[in-house]
Amino acid sequence: MNDLVITYLIYLAISITLTVWVARVLFKHGGRFLVEAMGGDTGLADSWNHLLVVGFYLINLGYVAFNLKVQTTVGNAQQAIEVLASQIGLVLLVLGLMHFFNLYAFNRMRRKKDTVRDFPTLNPKMKRAES
Repeated sequence: MNDLVITYLIYLAISITLTVWVARVLFKHGGRFLVEAMGGDTGLADSWNHLLVVGFYLINLGYVAFNLKVQTTVGNAQQAIEVLASQIGLVLLVLGLMHFFNLYAFNRMRRKKDTVRDFPTLNPKMKRAES
């Protein structure tokens, strides 16, 4: 096996491990926010949480695969480390962006629920006041 193939395998191992770890953390801790955003409906929140994790995997693992090809030659350990640092750094940036996107989406959902809850509702059973 040449140095480039070894670099690819190390890149894939680290990137996939990081993606799985971040997805598990988001799934575990994001569930609470989703339950609140879904008005306490744990079944609906759990379904959303699973769908979000699947989308997270698809986007991030797709990026890992897309980012696999290296444009430079890898002839020694120093070059392999530099390529790995660059490639994994990009994966970490994408993971961070996806994390903040999820936080933004959860926060919007929670604020929307709070806004809807704060508005008075009309009771259709109430009789209209006669003038």
